[in-house]
Amino acid sequence: MTTTPRLDGGDAVVSAFHAAGADHVFCSSGSEWAPVWEALARRHRDGEPAPRYLDLTHETVAVGMATGYGLIARRPQGVLLHAAPGLLQGSMAVHGALLAGVPMVVASSESTTYGDAPGHDPGGQWYRNLSVVGGPHGIARPFTKWSTEAASVHTLPTMITRAAELAWRAPAGPAYLNIPLEILLEDWDGRQARPVVPPGATHSSPEEVDPVAHLVREAANPVIVTETAGREAGGFEALVAFAEAWHIPVVEPDSAVCGNFPRTHPLHAGSDIGPWMDTADLILLVNCRAPFYPPSRRPSRAKVVVIDEVPQRPHVVYQVLFADTYLEGDVANTLRQLTKRARDLDDRTVEVRRAAQQERHAAEQSAIEAAEAKAAEAEGVDPVLVAATLRGLLDGQDAIVVDETITHSRVVRRHLRTAAPDSYFYVQGGLGQGIAVALGVKLAARERPVVLTIGDGAFAYNPVIPSYDASHAYELPLLIVVFNNRVYKSMNLNHRRFYPDGAAAQTGEWLGTDLHRLPRLAAFAEPFGMHTETVDTSEALMPALERALKAVAEGTTAVVDVLVTR
Repeated sequence: MTTTPRLDGGDAVVSAFHAAGADHVFCSSGSEWAPVWEALARRHRDGEPAPRYLDLTHETVAVGMATGYGLIARRPQGVLLHAAPGLLQGSMAVHGALLAGVPMVVASSESTTYGDAPGHDPGGQWYRNLSVVGGPHGIARPFTKWSTEAASVHTLPTMITRAAELAWRAPAGPAYLNIPLEILLEDWDGRQARPVVPPGATHSSPEEVDPVAHLVREAANPVIVTETAGREAGGFEALVAFAEAWHIPVVEPDSAVCGNFPRTHPLHAGSDIGPWMDTADLILLVNCRAPFYPPSRRPSRAKVVVIDEVPQRPHVVYQVLFADTYLEGDVANTLRQLTKRARDLDDRTVEVRRAAQQERHAAEQSAIEAAEAKAAEAEGVDPVLVAATLRGLLDGQDAIVVDETITHSRVVRRHLRTAAPDSYFYVQGGLGQGIAVALGVKLAARERPVVLTIGDGAFAYNPVIPSYDASHAYELPLLIVVFNNRVYKSMNLNHRRFYPDGAAAQTGEWLGTDLHRLPRLAAFAEPFGMHTETVDTSEALMPALERALKAVAEGTTAVVDVLVTR
């Protein structure tokens, strides 16, 4: 006689994540998740469908991998952390996902009975150590889009559905659900959650787009500024078509967090909006949350058009756009509508700005070439040489670069010159997530080489051992290139900027910045059988990177620690 297995809240969770279309559940283990593990084991035994479960040994790795995966997949995944302490440990990465606009459903737990109710004993750890006043959903509220508690096993699947739907809608980001252990252990009647469908698109109307097209047509010196147009599905391609149709240069400021426009394109105008602040007569902010710094730095005569699905970011404390016009709705669609209206342009006006942009572009190319020639002749290994060498080796490889440098971030962007959609991402929200985000990107794009560029200070913040464990366990080979200048340079620069004639400048006692005492950074990968190199001469750089890329192509993570001169 066959007995129908008892279903509980763990089954409800697995069923809901499956219905939500989650490919993966990223879990940093906690004692509350035994019901989920049992549900997964049963489904695996019985051949029933379920999201792939990844067993990870650090909360930052779990959330960071979900972030990297979501940057490419653009769909909500599941993340399971442990109680309030696990949520706190992973909170920086959850906040990074919020800033990066990555949808995910994060869950952790608490006890509501503390062992004083009949039935399953949750364990004394909840009474003594794990509980917080107000529940973990109170902790999660400031760094998630939506945060609440699942109060019943009967509403649990639909709560997960709702969390996924909210996470996916603009502005995309993490939603949090507190699922008490008692709810996970409670009998479930098997009512399935409905599948989560992609968000419906909202569009700017022709009545809204036509006046903006008129503004663009009448503008003599327009400029596009974008931070995250490439994050939207089809946004990269739509921005290229729009800029080309109207012959408008594109600025990607230092606040850009992904590749939005080919850096090799003649219309790419670098990262400084400064030259346009007094000369532009129209500034088009395309997915640009913080274009001007300081925020009060207002363009002297330009009209400002904001093209953004959610221009006023609810998680940004202080935001100044100086908008004269908003085009709200799907960004790629809005850009396509404007592209179709690129007609009746004044040929002379277009030719003047085309010539000006050609001059700017040629000057930038000359400056890049000069900087790279100087770096090639310099003593030691200049960071420009590292980025330029990487660019040459990655040419034609369809690689993805994840960047977690600070001092060298401008060098990486300027000299790697990525030119394809989803080819560059900058880690958001705080240092220490880069390896995990790169692993998640690799999980979503296994066929593409993934390179992490990272500073030695950022490397020290990362949970290195758990990250390498995930790389090894799930066969996710990366090339990790460390720009190692043996100092927290950005901190040192701030000290010098604030106190140029202070006591530290007089005595040479620069506190909080020295990293010379760290051991060989590549050596941490050796116990995992990974490829490691330490480079301190320019002659050794290219051969080392070639060997590392060969190792990655053969399925092994490679770490190249480059001792740069600045």
